[in-house]
Amino acid sequence: MTSAPPTTTDEAPKAADPPPRTGSWAPLRPLVLRLHFYAGVFVAPFLLVAAVTGFLYAASFQAEKLLYADEMTVSAVGDAKLPISEQVTAAREAHPEGAVAAVRPSPADDATTRVLLSGVKGVNPDHTLAVFVDPYTGKVEGSLEQYGSTGALPLRTWISELHRNLHLGETGRLYSEFAASWLWVIAGAGLVLWFTRRRARRKVRGTEGRRRTLGLHGTVGVWAALGFFFLSVTGLTWSTYAGASIDDLRTSLNQTTPSVSATAGGDHSGHGASASAGDAEHGVGLDKVLAAARAEGLGDPVEIVPPADASSAYVVKQIQRSWPEKQDAVAIDPTTGEVTDALRFDDFPVLAKLTRWGIDLHTGTLFGLVNQIVLMLVALSLILLIVWGYRMWWMRGRGNAFGRPIPRGAWQKVPPQILLPGVAVIAALGYFVPLLGIPLAAFVVADVVLGEIAHRRTSRV
Repeated sequence: MTSAPPTTTDEAPKAADPPPRTGSWAPLRPLVLRLHFYAGVFVAPFLLVAAVTGFLYAASFQAEKLLYADEMTVSAVGDAKLPISEQVTAAREAHPEGAVAAVRPSPADDATTRVLLSGVKGVNPDHTLAVFVDPYTGKVEGSLEQYGSTGALPLRTWISELHRNLHLGETGRLYSEFAASWLWVIAGAGLVLWFTRRRARRKVRGTEGRRRTLGLHGTVGVWAALGFFFLSVTGLTWSTYAGASIDDLRTSLNQTTPSVSATAGGDHSGHGASASAGDAEHGVGLDKVLAAARAEGLGDPVEIVPPADASSAYVVKQIQRSWPEKQDAVAIDPTTGEVTDALRFDDFPVLAKLTRWGIDLHTGTLFGLVNQIVLMLVALSLILLIVWGYRMWWMRGRGNAFGRPIPRGAWQKVPPQILLPGVAVIAALGYFVPLLGIPLAAFVVADVVLGEIAHRRTSRV
C-alpha cells in the first residue's frame, strides 16, 4: 500500500494550508511517510503478485467443485453404502499401482469416497493419486492428483503453489515471505498517516486529480487494514525464516500441535507419525477400524491412515476445517481393533488452536464461501491500493515522469527519546523477521550513502 505526501498547492483549491501540528508526532510523520512511500514502491510488485494469486486461490474452491463435479459427486444416491473395504478393493482393481496412503470415506450422501495412493509413477512424490469411488456401486468415477490436508485437486494445487512459491520450490517461498513481512508495516504506516491527516484533507467527495486518488487510497486502505494485518501475520506462521522463529517460540512455550501416537501403548509425544503402507487391509481391516473410530465419536469427514509398519497402528482422524472444526484423532490396534490412543481438538494448546484457526481462515476454509468472498475482497482492495499508489507517484511528477522522492533526513528531526526505543524495536523485529530486517537495513545503508554522495556534490558546487 503506497502513499504520497500531501497535495501541493497547485493541485488543490487555492486555500491556505492548516498550520502544522505540534507535539511529538510532528517530527515522526515525515519519517513514517518516507517509510510508507519507499516500502510501497519497492515491495508493491511482490504484494501485487501475492494479491492476484491469493484472489485466484480464494476463488478456486468453488471452481474446483464445478470443474471436478463428475469425480467428486455420485450420479445417483443409493439406499446403502458399500463397506469401505469393498470400495478400496474396487479402487485397487482399477489402479493397482503404488500403495494405499489413506482412505477418505464418503462424507455426504452425494459424495464419492477417495482412496489415496502414494508412490504412483508420474505423480509428484509429495502428492497422492486420489481414486474416486461411488460408495453405493463401487464404480470408479475417475482419478486426480491431490495435494495437502484440504484435499486440493489439480486446479487448486496449481494456484496454491503459484501463490506460495511461484512454482519455484523452496527458493520461491521467499517472495511470499518478503511480501508478508512488509505488508503489515506498509498498512500500519498508512493507517498512521491517514488518522494524523486533518479530517478536511481525507475526504474524497468534491476533490479531483491526485488529491482524489489519495483520498480513495486512504479510505480503502483504512477499511482493509485489518485484513492486511491478519493475512500478514498468518502468512508468516508457515514461512521459511519467520515461520521457524514462530515454531521455536511455540516449542519453548510448549504450545506445539500434538498428534496422536501410532505406536503401541500410545502417548502424545509423537509429532507427525508416518502414514504410508502397501495395503490398506491390516489385521481387523478397515471396516472394524472405522466402526471403532465412530464409537469414539469421530464423525464425518474422516481419513483412515493404514499402519506404516508391523509395529504401528491405524490412525483415524477428522479432517473438517470448516467451522466448527473437527480435528479429533484416534489410533487403533490392527490386531485387536482396540483404541490405543486418542487426541481431542479441545485438548490442543491455545496457540496450537489459534494457529489452526488462523491458517484455515487465511486459506478460506474456516467459514466456507463467506470466508472466500471476504478474502477475495481484501485481495482486490490490495490490488486497487497498489494501482492508486503508483498513480499518485506518477501524478506527483505532473504526469510526464515518475514523481519526486520524499526528502531525506526526516530521522534527524526525531527526538532521541523516541528514535532510540524505535530503533531497538525495529532491530528486534528484524531479527525475528529477517526478510523485513535485512531489506530495511540495506535501504538505510543505501539511503545514507546516496545522501552523503549528494551532499559532497553540493558542497563542491
